[in-house]
Amino acid sequence: MKRSFWWHRPSLFVVCMASALQAQTYDLVIRNGRVMDPASGLDARRTIAVQAGKIAAISESPLNGKIAIDATGLIVAPGFIDLHSHGQTPENYRFKARDGVTTALEMEVGVNPVAPWYAAREGKSLVNFGATSGHIPARMAVMHDSGTFLPRDAAVTQIALAEQKREILALVRKGLDEGGLGVGLGIAYVPTATRPEILDLFRVAAEYRVPVYVHMRDAGPVEPGVIDALQEVLADAAATGAALHVVHIPSMAFRQTPLCLEMMAGARKRGLDVTTEAYSYTAGMTRLETAIFDPGWQERLGIGFHDLQWVATGERLTGDTFVRYRKQGGEVILHHIPEEIVRLVMADPTVMVASDGWIDNGKGHPRGAGCFARVLGRYVREEKALDLMTAIRKMSLLPAERLNLQTKGRIKVGSDADIVAFNPATVTDRATYANPAQYSDGIPYVLVNGVLVVNKGELEVVTPGRAVKR
Repeated sequence: MKRSFWWHRPSLFVVCMASALQAQTYDLVIRNGRVMDPASGLDARRTIAVQAGKIAAISESPLNGKIAIDATGLIVAPGFIDLHSHGQTPENYRFKARDGVTTALEMEVGVNPVAPWYAAREGKSLVNFGATSGHIPARMAVMHDSGTFLPRDAAVTQIALAEQKREILALVRKGLDEGGLGVGLGIAYVPTATRPEILDLFRVAAEYRVPVYVHMRDAGPVEPGVIDALQEVLADAAATGAALHVVHIPSMAFRQTPLCLEMMAGARKRGLDVTTEAYSYTAGMTRLETAIFDPGWQERLGIGFHDLQWVATGERLTGDTFVRYRKQGGEVILHHIPEEIVRLVMADPTVMVASDGWIDNGKGHPRGAGCFARVLGRYVREEKALDLMTAIRKMSLLPAERLNLQTKGRIKVGSDADIVAFNPATVTDRATYANPAQYSDGIPYVLVNGVLVVNKGELEVVTPGRAVKR
């Protein structure tokens, strides 16, 4: 007589597993949502169960939870990862969460020292946080620059002596040993950093097998300009084997962005690990006292005084106010990126989305509050520049892959429960240049490590954010 056991019957096994899932009560479940996962291609109605901060089940059948979210009419996707988030304060984390961001990282300028920066945020953060080991702060420390976030004197004007270069490299290495996610490099802000000094930083990155996140040396079409600058970092990556991430390519290349994207695509075809990012706005922001505005800036950037907007007052600058405010120091918005270039990079499936933003006491650039919702509302729904899955991929999976984070950027059993649920018909940015401190709309639920940080469109007073380290 032929024996038959349950493990020989796949259909019965599936039924038993489904029954076990349904019998369990999870910490939280998200029901009736359209789940979109760019890693697997899943695009279907599913129930997601969360247990102990992880995604525990993804089911076609109903599941039970201590907390149940009805996501009818909502897209449920991996939480967005902002690779270029200068605002690393509770104020900024609130704007990030309301914009669907679950992980906000300071990768361009970076920090130094690294360990105290992480320690100051442990157990106190609304979203996940992390940073590179920054060349700029290391150079400022060694050369005793009087700037705070960005350099304004010694690190800008002086060429580092041999001993100073050794000290700078030692600080960058120490930051990597303390968990820094890569090497942060802003060459444009330290123009006296020689090409050999920059090459040495690429060598360190290659040694530690981490990427270099670089604001290139020059911008614009006037030579030496963005093409020369891109060739420098591509050559350094090729010479050392370091992975390269070029920050905010449109605000460096302007109308030469298509050519720069072509150059990076060619480098990838030939084996280089090269990626880039963009924000969803036609204006950038930096500090007026920096080397960006050294003599010749109008020709380099192709703009004039009236294209600069003083953040503190909202006024457009003149020759007189430029001189006065540059001496004072402060944030300025640069209206200098063509709309068609923004649309181009938003549509490009290889270009990640990153805000480059911060809000300080309600002042700043709208990208600090609305960058990701703007992609979904303006460029997906209104402009139809790209489809929804591609947009989600650019904001979650691609950054996770750049960071080699296997448990983020995915809706997958075992992944961190960093999840966003948004309404594709209503999601939009509300932040403006005149009033940047406005939360995005149409994102009613955001989870960080399984904890609701946005619930029914309102912020919760919780601190589930965890450090992301090398």
